[in-house]
Amino acid sequence: MKRLAAALTLAATPLAAQDGGFVEANLLGIFYHELGHAVIDIEGVPIFAQEEDAADVFSIFLIDAYWEEDSAENMAYHAASGFWAEAMWRDQEGGHIAWWDSHSPDERRFFNTVCLFYGANPEARQEFAEEMNLPEERQDYCPQEYDLAAESWGGVMEAMIERGAGETFVLKGEDSLTLGLLKDGVAALNAEMSLARPLTIAVEHCGEANAFYDPEAVQVTMCLEFEAHLKGLEQILAR
Repeated sequence: MKRLAAALTLAATPLAAQDGGFVEANLLGIFYHELGHAVIDIEGVPIFAQEEDAADVFSIFLIDAYWEEDSAENMAYHAASGFWAEAMWRDQEGGHIAWWDSHSPDERRFFNTVCLFYGANPEARQEFAEEMNLPEERQDYCPQEYDLAAESWGGVMEAMIERGAGETFVLKGEDSLTLGLLKDGVAALNAEMSLARPLTIAVEHCGEANAFYDPEAVQVTMCLEFEAHLKGLEQILAR
């Protein structure tokens, strides 16, 4: 399924050696996550657990399915590291895990991301799993976890692809790093598939570092404040 045109080319080099790679990869990963929420709503995908976890799975599924191996591995590395950096930032700010939240704790999201990406191609990604300190006990189950994700999301994506090209992904917003990253990716989505209803993807100021899907407006909003937040997380990882 690695057919979608890449909006960004990431070299297979460590995060610290890339200028801006962490921010760019996480912006795309966050977009894929919110796109997962939109697809669940628009396509009527049944979810039998937490929707936030399903959207996380959708994000890493897209990274594996539509990016060439080197870029996909680097994106998965950055996306997982983003969750770890969020946990570090929370601890530095004296915060606590919000067990009541609909999102899983960032530490769990880190390991789930690593596991799913590794499980998609365990023979080629053993080094990745070891670098990310994925315990062997979890590694044993990762191929089955990925297969389950592929069976679930693969059918949804195939239905969207069978509809053919369209203009159902509608991007708008202020000129920015985020908008620039999404332009090619959204164009590639439109060239390959169609949603049951049009989806607006808005890049705008929100007053906070956030991204969200609004089912009433049928809109994914990518807040421009997230760019600065991710740059701060990158600095935390570099310390």
